[in-house]
Amino acid sequence: MAGTGGSVAGSTPDVEYEILCDDQGGGTVVPFLRRYTLDDTGTLTPADTDLDGAAYTVTGTVERCAPPAEPANPEIDGTIQRQTGAGAVTIAAGARSVTVVVYTGNPTVAIGGGAAVTLAPGTSLTWGVDRGGEAGETLQDDYAFTGVAGSDFLVTSTREA
Repeated sequence: MAGTGGSVAGSTPDVEYEILCDDQGGGTVVPFLRRYTLDDTGTLTPADTDLDGAAYTVTGTVERCAPPAEPANPEIDGTIQRQTGAGAVTIAAGARSVTVVVYTGNPTVAIGGGAAVTLAPGTSLTWGVDRGGEAGETLQDDYAFTGVAGSDFLVTSTREA
């Protein structure tokens, strides 16, 4: 098979983009898009637009935008309580998670003062919040676990310190 070797030069300009910030003073910082175009003659042309693509005019100092602040990771405290036989374990409202594991017997759980529900041996239940980035989100009800004769269960909970 016969062919021809060589290079192909394109006449399309090279275009690069960068998000920068316009520090206008007084705590006002406006992000904008700067497009750099390098044509085939080597001429570099910048053009500024707002983030929606409309023309933008810088009025302050151009700088690289600061990265967004990382959310603080709260310290989490955990408790583990085992109840054998008759007795109660109560987790006050405000926990981030509550888990119960029933080994033997038929303890009950009442949530937020509601009716007690009997738990069978082998039951494992967990209640928790989907933080979704929201610090301070908690369960709004208290949990009352009550053991009866022959019960053996474990209750764990977590809450922000």
